[in-house]
Amino acid sequence: MGECCTHCSECDRKKVRDEKEYKDLIHRLSRIEGQVRGIREMVESDRYCVDILTQVSAIQSALNSFNKVLLSSHIKSCVVEDIRQGKEGAVDELCKTIQKLMK
Repeated sequence: MGECCTHCSECDRKKVRDEKEYKDLIHRLSRIEGQVRGIREMVESDRYCVDILTQVSAIQSALNSFNKVLLSSHIKSCVVEDIRQGKEGAVDELCKTIQKLMK
């Protein structure tokens, strides 16, 4: 099953990531966590609404970027591997995932 998802059951999927991908994702999430904490501090210190909204927008952009990186990796590894193994349901799952992301 290599470096792709293992499908032991529908609710127990795993993905083994190489070190570079893992570190990149964790780094992105750590920055986002810091941004969220910063917004909390802004609210607690009664900062101006527009300043807070600007920071929220930056977080949304960072999350969108995270999703793009993760989705690209998923397609190039998990989806491709599933298709090679004849698991056509992978395409349906991908379509549903993209629909959820585009809400």
